Amino acid sequence: MASQSQPTSEQLLERILSSLSDDKAEDVVQIDLRGKTEIGDYMVIASGRSTRQVAAMSEKLMDRLKQDYGIICKTEGKGAGDWVLIDSGDVIVHLFRPEVREFYQLEKMWMPAGSAAAEG
Repeated sequence: MASQSQPTSEQLLERILSSLSDDKAEDVVQIDLRGKTEIGDYMVIASGRSTRQVAAMSEKLMDRLKQDYGIICKTEGKGAGDWVLIDSGDVIVHLFRPEVREFYQLEKMWMPAGSAAAEG
């Protein structure tokens, strides 16, 4: 396998967003974490309509990142398909079923007060 150059966090974010778009993810939110935490540069939160879609989106995303950049993602929760966490290094991805996402409300924890994710 040819050596692959590591993508910038912005390139990685774009690839993740395009993968989720290809797989019909819903309510995709990206949060800029730079300067807020050391866990990564960006967080992406998205929903799938069913456990099956959430599991499939996570599987495809991990495959694409491995193919494109040689990145082996750490993952949690893939078995249940309610909430899958994918850690690609610079970008942390959370894929939820809508009711699980509503319950945990991660956006509220990370988004600045008064931002677009605020309830209206």
